[in-house]
Amino acid sequence: MGQTATTDADHPFDLDADQRAMLDEADRFARNELYPLAARMDDEEWWPEDVFRTIGEAGYFGLTVPEEYGGQGLDLFTSGLVGQAFARWNYALALSWVAHENLCLNNIYRNASEAQRARYLPGLCSGEKIGALGLTEPGAGSDALGSMRTTARREGDVYLLNGRKIYITNGPVADVLLVYAKTAPEQGPHGISAFIVEKDFPGFSVAQKLVKMGFRGSQTGELVFDDCAVPVENRVGEENGGVAVVMSGLDLERAVISPLCVGMAERALELSIEYAKTREQFGRPIASFQMVQSKLADMYVWVETMKALNFKTLAEVNHLEVGGGGRGMIHANTAASVMYCANMLNRVLDEGVQVHGGLGYIWESEINRLFRGTKLLEIGAGTTEVRKMIISQELLK
Repeated sequence: MGQTATTDADHPFDLDADQRAMLDEADRFARNELYPLAARMDDEEWWPEDVFRTIGEAGYFGLTVPEEYGGQGLDLFTSGLVGQAFARWNYALALSWVAHENLCLNNIYRNASEAQRARYLPGLCSGEKIGALGLTEPGAGSDALGSMRTTARREGDVYLLNGRKIYITNGPVADVLLVYAKTAPEQGPHGISAFIVEKDFPGFSVAQKLVKMGFRGSQTGELVFDDCAVPVENRVGEENGGVAVVMSGLDLERAVISPLCVGMAERALELSIEYAKTREQFGRPIASFQMVQSKLADMYVWVETMKALNFKTLAEVNHLEVGGGGRGMIHANTAASVMYCANMLNRVLDEGVQVHGGLGYIWESEINRLFRGTKLLEIGAGTTEVRKMIISQELLK
């Protein structure tokens, strides 16, 4: 009997040919362009000033934005694959890429007016401008909406923003920020509005750049708004309509942060296999020891299950309507994806460091750099505990 050609339909739980090609292309780009920067970024908390332009020129910004605004006209699933590939080779830049590409750029595209899109999207898509999202505040943490103290008071043709934002990825280097502030404090979470803020607006400043345990090259800072004058035309959506933008954006954020966990776990498994095959003890490679083999087998299974849930969730949110999310099982499933992927990444890296032994405890080793990044993914975009609350609340409705 002759062989029958296989098609993508024969592998319904795998990526199709175009998706595999995009993942492979992004992997090659990240290995060649981003990986050589990773060690210095971690050692010095260094930010390579031209890297966003390089990423933009390669076409990895504006993936979800139509070509008319300078984007690529692709989908959120593709964006997740790029994040997965970037995280394999430089997870700090992958996080900065997500903050720019999804939290800022994609949010502006989905919610902004045509005039705002025309003004801000081309520069963000090209990488000439760096984007950030300003939500979390000192003392607020997981209750970002209820505890928000930053206010926006309208005076004529401007809003005057007053307050502080903290733990803002890309904050110290951002040119354009999507910022949330209370325009009607008495209405609580339902009195929040969204604004596009430029770094040169009077009254805006970076209070400090924060030094972190992991993701060190990804710039994180505290931002200050002191009567920061934002033109009325820079309000995104209706006044007091920001909560829908926040909640929809958080679901998408969780869906595209999960791929970072997957990429880091894939790299940790690859490093551990390579090390186990070359490191010798008692006259033979440690890969021949059943205990090491057990660890590698566990790591492989965890990585594969991470990928499966991540891909399922990306497919589910791929065409989420504007204003969608923040409720229902899509809200629970995005929380479940990032919760599981972050928790399994922790386990993968824990075993990966153990396989590496003493070398894994050395700061300069790549497996150590990966290990130091795990905890942020159990905290950012809603902690593990908040993710469990979201899931259980939707289940119990």
